[in-house]
Formats: sequence, C-alpha cells, structure tokens
Amino acid sequence: MNSKNTCANTHDFLAAMNSETLKLMELFGGKVGKEQLDNLNGDWTQVLGQSHSTQDWIEVIGDYQKSQMKFWSGFFAAPIDASSASSASSDRRFNSDEWSETPIFNYIKDSYLIASKQLNKLAASVGMDDKSQQTLAFYTQQYIDALSPSNFAATNPEVIQRAIDTNGQSLIDGLKNLVGDIGKGRISMTDESAFTMGENIATSEGAVVFENELMQLIQYTPSTDKVCERPLLIVPPCINKFYILDLQPHNSFVRHAVEQGQTVFLISWVNPAAKQGHLSWDDYVEKGIFEALSVAKAVTGSERVNTVAWCVGGTLLASALAVMAARKDNSVASATLLTTLVDFEEPGDLGVFINKSQVLPLIKQAKESGVMSGKKLSVAFNLLRSNDLIWPYVVNNYLKGHAPAPFDILYWNSDLTNMAGEMYSEYLTNMYLENNLIKPGKMTVCGDALDLSQIKVPCYFLSCIEDHIAPWSSIFKGAGLFRNVEFVLGASGHIAGVINPASKNRRHFWTDGEKGNGSEHWLESAEKQEGSWWNHWSVWLDKRGGKRVPAAKQLGSCDFEVIEAAPGRYVKERIA
Repeated sequence: MNSKNTCANTHDFLAAMNSETLKLMELFGGKVGKEQLDNLNGDWTQVLGQSHSTQDWIEVIGDYQKSQMKFWSGFFAAPIDASSASSASSDRRFNSDEWSETPIFNYIKDSYLIASKQLNKLAASVGMDDKSQQTLAFYTQQYIDALSPSNFAATNPEVIQRAIDTNGQSLIDGLKNLVGDIGKGRISMTDESAFTMGENIATSEGAVVFENELMQLIQYTPSTDKVCERPLLIVPPCINKFYILDLQPHNSFVRHAVEQGQTVFLISWVNPAAKQGHLSWDDYVEKGIFEALSVAKAVTGSERVNTVAWCVGGTLLASALAVMAARKDNSVASATLLTTLVDFEEPGDLGVFINKSQVLPLIKQAKESGVMSGKKLSVAFNLLRSNDLIWPYVVNNYLKGHAPAPFDILYWNSDLTNMAGEMYSEYLTNMYLENNLIKPGKMTVCGDALDLSQIKVPCYFLSCIEDHIAPWSSIFKGAGLFRNVEFVLGASGHIAGVINPASKNRRHFWTDGEKGNGSEHWLESAEKQEGSWWNHWSVWLDKRGGKRVPAAKQLGSCDFEVIEAAPGRYVKERIA
C-alpha cells in the first residue's frame, strides 16, 4: 500500500459516505449542501495527499484482519463470544435476545461491530488537523450508524419476528407511517395528536400583555400571596419554542418559578416567515429583550428585573447586558444563563457544520428565501445524535409498524421554528465563524460596542456535563469573562440537564469549584450535590429578588392590558 493509493481509496470512501449522508438529510430535511460536502471531500483529500499515515492504516487493516480471523475461529469452534467485537450489551440497538442467541444474527451484529470499529480507527489515523479530523470522524460515524443491520428489515430479527406475529401487517403499517412522514418532511417521534397547546402542554395560567412583530410577552398568574419585589423575565431560545420551559405541571420551570414567589414574564418569539426575514440580532435585543424589560418594569412598578435565558436566548441576553453596561443601565439585577455559549471557539459537535465552505452557502440561501428553514435546522441537530433521534424511530415506525408514543419533550422537539434570514446570518458569522462576542469592541449591537468584561450583573451560569451542543468546558471558559459568576455544572445533556424538576429532585450537580485553573480543575475541586439544580438556583435568585410584596390582583396594567390568554397565538404557529 502506498500513500497515493491510500489517498485515492479514502476519497472513494468519503464520496460514498457523503452520498449516503445526503440521502438521509434530503429525505427528511429538504435539499441540503452537496456542494459543501464536496468541498469537504476536496479538503480532506488535499490533507490526505500530504499525510504520512500509511503505516497507521496498514496497522489498522492488520488489526481488522486479526479480529475477523478470531471471530471466525470462535464462530465455528464454540458459541460466539460477543466480546470479540466489542460487546453490544450496552448498545440499545442490539439489546434483544435474538441478536445474541441466534447464530446468524449474532454473526451479522458482531461483523458489523468489528467493521465499525475499524472504520473509526481508519478515520482517526488519517492525521489531519483537529477541525478536519472532527468532521471526518462525524461523517464516518453517520455512515456507520446508517448501515447498522438493525436499520434493515432483512437483517433485524425483531422486525422479522414482528412481521411473522402480525402476518405481515406490521410491514404494511410501517409503509403507511413512512408515507405519512414523507408527506410531513420529517420523522414522527411522538404522537402529536396527544397534545394540544394550552390544554395539556404549555398550561401555566397567564396572559399576553404586550406584543410586536417579533414577540409576545406573557405574564403568569401568581400562585402565592406575596411575591418578590423584582419580577423575573425569561428569554427562551429563538431557535425553539418557549414551552420547553412550560411542558406539563410536574416538569414546568415556569410553574416552579411562580411557586417560589416570582412574578414571571416570558418572551414568546414569533415563528418567522419570509416577510420577517429582515429581523436582525439588533432587533431581537431592542424589540425583544429591551421592550420586555420595559414592560415588566412598568407593569410591576419595579426599577430592576431579574432575568433567565437559555442557549441562543442566553447569547442574546449577554449581548443585551453588554449594551446596558456601555449605557450605564442597571435595570437588570441578575442574569441566569442556561447552557449558554458566549465563547464559540470550541462549539462542540456543531463544529462539524461550521466552516466557510458549508456556512456561506447556507447564509446566502437564508437571505434569499428570508428564513433558515426549521426543518433543515432540525435535521442538523438530530444528526448530532442520530442513534437517539433518527434511527430508533426509523426502526420503530417504519420497520416494526408501531405508532410513536406520546412524549412531551419530543413533541416540543418536533414543533419546528424558522430563523429570520438576517438574524441567522449575523448569528453564524459573529458567533460561530468569527467568535466576535468575546472580542472587546469588535461587535456592535444597537449602536454600542460590546465588552463582556464590563458586565457587573451577578450571573448564574448553568452548564451540563453531557451537553453536545454547548460543551460545558466552553461555557466555563466564557463565564470567566464576566465579573460576578456563580458557576454550576448539572448532570445529563442540553435539554434533560436543564429540565430537571425540583419535584422529582433527581440527578445531581456540582458547585463551588476552584476558579482560575481551567474547567477540569474546577470539577475536581467542586462539591457534588444530589438532586435538582432548580432548588439551588431558587435560593440564589431569592437573595436578589428584593423584599416580598403583595401579589398583583390582576395581570397587566392600565398601560398594558391583557391581549389574550397564555400561551398566546405566536407559539401556536407551526411550520407546515
């Protein structure tokens, strides 16, 4: 084997891999960037042509051949030992007994696992720069996941058995499910008919007291006789709908805050269409956050407001706080930033999609059409966890013919939201491509140059240890730019780590680590606490809520009358 042949073979492998990935993405996300993947292919091939990793590849292929020989020897000599193929006991795709007890399916499974392991080793031994290596590893894993024998009817014993048990009806039902999902342009993850907005999801009592072209502002009804003097404004991400924070009574963050004596206001962003494509980052700060702060102050009579924001909403809030610092405006008494990136140097798994060859065509397309389609955004996020958010539903819905079960978080995950073209362009450029938010004076919002180090507001940063969208080490690094920070690390990931109801008090979190020596040292020195971080946060926030005052008898005020009941019209607007 020589370097030239290695490079050529790898190019063929990448071309095949890109083709399969495109088929998957186009089926459920519309037409996507073949040009971007072709550019990546060219970049990888150029690097491979300069690589000196031929010996590594020879060793990997040799290991593969040894694994196959060991596997075949065991196959004919004795019952198969799954450990020869990196046991699948923890792999949910193969947890059915048939995969281990039936020799032919055990062989299929273990052969796949051996090949998967070697493909990943081949990708890891290419010897490219870190960014290119991460991208190659990602698309290699997508290819591997797509070709799992569990994803095909003829090689999945559970699918075959169900077809036998139902006299083939499961295959007919699966085909109906597939046709229905192709019509919707996305995979059904839950029984969407099981939920009705305002009836059994997003049910916290309240009313819309203000609206403009960008957002509606909801005020929630107090549930305590006395409330904190300072109201609480929640800024959800504009890339998703707000009711992830108000799913059902037992897991509603909004309800929890109200029960702690907070007067809660919450922004419900518009689901933009082409006519709102002009809405910019400045608009989301000015017409969104600043307008909401003004209304909350006017309605409650308080001069200061506590704030909570999540993900992109947190990045917007950080921008707003920097503007306010430049203006000497101290209207915000505290800021809670949930899984929020401000330093985008290491953006986690999303980094595989972030380079100019991929991003610039998407920006151009979004500006031309007015929006970045929520369907395409959903495909990108789902691909980051394809073995959780794509393939289980392909198998369950299409191969086994099951109807998906009701699940509130998955209903929310399927309720897609567009991004305004201008906002999307500025977000990708200033944050992911150029990382301008952390550079003093580099980024200007609402006419003011931003400098995060000038923000004096007490900040509660929550990150989650398994977050693949906003890595906790990157959040920790960004939090170091602020002057007054309480950093908390929660268990689980980007969604489940945040929606960890105090009523169940499950999981754990870390606090009070030593700062100044990096994230790993912080975790080593931190105190692990059992239960939900919600209770810890409530104590922190209560200290910044001001004195207790009688709860309002009615919502709104003479200047801001009730427009309609919560959750409002904007959140009900769905993408067809």
